[in-house]
Amino acid sequence: MAIRGPIPLPTKKLKVPCRKSPDGEGSETWDRWEMRIHKRLIDLDADERALRQLMRIQVPDGVNIEIVLRS
Repeated sequence: MAIRGPIPLPTKKLKVPCRKSPDGEGSETWDRWEMRIHKRLIDLDADERALRQLMRIQVPDGVNIEIVLRS
């Protein structure tokens, strides 16, 4: 079984500026919120048995895994 990775992909930065005051009155002061999305790529050359074991791994909340099969 050949393994390559983890290969870091570019980080996505989702920026949301919003006013500090809830009613819109007062000076124009802004909060700048930012969410960063980090992705990693792991390339496996595995057989069907190894893929079944991989799909049984418990993943913590907030972590998404996408499996793409190539022929």
